[in-house]
Amino acid sequence: MSPTTLTNAKPGTDVDGRLSRQDDAIVEAAWCYYHEGLNQSEIATKLGVSRASVVNYLAESRKRDYVRVTLDTNVFLHNQLAAELRDAYQLTQVLVTPNDETSEQRSFDRVVRAASDWLPQLLVPGDMLGVAWGETICRLAEIAPKLSLDQLVVVQLVGSRPSALGFAAESCSATLAQRFGAQCINLHVPLLLSNPELCKQLIAEPVVAEQLKYVADCSKVIFAPGTCFDDSHIVHTGIITRKEIAKFRRKGAAGVICGRLIDTDGNAMLVSNEDRMIGVTLEQMRKKELGMLVCAEPQRVDAARAAIMGGYVTHFATCTKTARLLLENAPN
Repeated sequence: MSPTTLTNAKPGTDVDGRLSRQDDAIVEAAWCYYHEGLNQSEIATKLGVSRASVVNYLAESRKRDYVRVTLDTNVFLHNQLAAELRDAYQLTQVLVTPNDETSEQRSFDRVVRAASDWLPQLLVPGDMLGVAWGETICRLAEIAPKLSLDQLVVVQLVGSRPSALGFAAESCSATLAQRFGAQCINLHVPLLLSNPELCKQLIAEPVVAEQLKYVADCSKVIFAPGTCFDDSHIVHTGIITRKEIAKFRRKGAAGVICGRLIDTDGNAMLVSNEDRMIGVTLEQMRKKELGMLVCAEPQRVDAARAAIMGGYVTHFATCTKTARLLLENAPN
């Protein structure tokens, strides 16, 4: 486990310097703990404060992004379960984090954190990275390391859509671009229009057409598998109704990619609103140089499998429980 010190954090001050002195203590505590290997009691003695204060200083240093603690990604890439899953589904690489048996939320956080550390290692100067939406991608963008990736362009893959759950597409792409020091190309259109003719007119607008060209030209994409449950993200956002999603489940719908339904083999399932949607198409998402799927919840296993079977995935980040479930239903 290694700490990465971030240099662009800005401590605060006030007129009598109280906050400055506290910031100095936070930085000193972090340095002593992560670089010099002192324990909390030793740091407390050195700083002349209580051990509880040191605990707070260390927590604050991570909260402010003064320090980011990461595990070597190879730990998760080169284990037996990851290798078995990679080979079973003919993927390029698979990253598997251990489940936290006491908390689904902590298991989710582990996958997302590991994926956010892994992603920059898969990017090179000049890449165009397409970014999807939803809770998983939103959280990944928020906790991604602060870097400066040379000539990286981050592209919003789907139009905007209000949601009571948040996780707006434009926020996902803009936040990740900010964390990576990249240029951001947002798609400044609604995801779903009221009628097909209006959709055609908007797509034909030169500015929108240029943005959609970036969407189509992305060589690398990151996304999470959407589900087909009654409380799915596409239902909450009004892309499809509960009645419609139930009908498509009966017809074999297994997952969602960027707002579009797929069956168990990853084939498109045409919905009546397809000609009113603006965003990346399923065909454009297929067979990318990098298709990174992040599946942090076992209840998404069917959706993840459908995305893999459809040829949308090259790199896969998941947890041990989901990995084992996928292996139980691996292709022959």
